[in-house]
Amino acid sequence: MNNFLMKPKIDFAFKEIMNDEKARTGFLAAVLHLDPADIKSTRILNPYLRQAHADDKLGILDVRILMNDDTEIDTEIQLSELKVWSDRSLFYAAKMYTDQIKPGQKYNVFKKCVSISILDFILFENENDFYSCFHILEDTRHFKYTDKMEFHVIELPKLPPKLQENSSRVELWAKFINAEETEEFNMIAEKDPYIKSAYDQLQIISQDEQKRLEYEAREKAILDYNQSIYEAEQRGEKRGELRGEKRGELRGEQRGRLQGEKAVRESTAKNLIQMGISAEIIAQATGLSIAQIEVFKNEIV
Repeated sequence: MNNFLMKPKIDFAFKEIMNDEKARTGFLAAVLHLDPADIKSTRILNPYLRQAHADDKLGILDVRILMNDDTEIDTEIQLSELKVWSDRSLFYAAKMYTDQIKPGQKYNVFKKCVSISILDFILFENENDFYSCFHILEDTRHFKYTDKMEFHVIELPKLPPKLQENSSRVELWAKFINAEETEEFNMIAEKDPYIKSAYDQLQIISQDEQKRLEYEAREKAILDYNQSIYEAEQRGEKRGELRGEKRGELRGEQRGRLQGEKAVRESTAKNLIQMGISAEIIAQATGLSIAQIEVFKNEIV
């Protein structure tokens, strides 16, 4: 029990760590390339789990932070591969931006919105760096259209295997989030006082029996959800291959392959419907239209 440490990349643990103001300040300063002294204050806006849809079984445990200059920052950790992550993060960043204005207000009320994605999969296949930052820029002269929206992406699998002497602050934080062993935590914490504060907080919450139960429940929910998605895809692929082979014999190999791919998507969609996954997420996962998914829902009902 005394040696147990939560994994910071489990979103419940990360959010608990971010409750520590010093850790929160250090993390934001590292990712946003700021001097920690320039961050006067921060506060967490969303202390609870939120659901994207009424039938969302997993929920979203992100960390939304408001800085002293009214910049709003949303940080989310995603462990399983999601090919449409860029669209997803853009959707939530746009919503965070538009939620600032009320009917009758002028456009000058808008404040900067920042999306930070911490991913345990590779999003940009042709890039080697683990950290990327995006702004809205002019195509050829590269000046900013606006500074009101920016996106930061940390791809944990791209981290260098060993800690470097000249590691940047954002690399140290990424290493900390990805760490699992006490020795690695200690090595990283020695290099940055803000990460040391985060590590202290991690040790405290790891010994809190109630928080440990919540952490384990959240970790299990994530694993079960990812496994259900994987199994649904496997069943869909198997059925699709069988149908594709049969149709390929009758109509030619190429057409059979196309039909098989379609059958995979349709079968996967039907399996996800039966698991209670929302139409929007199914559409993102399969490439089918929401209208087609609603047709399948009616057929299943």
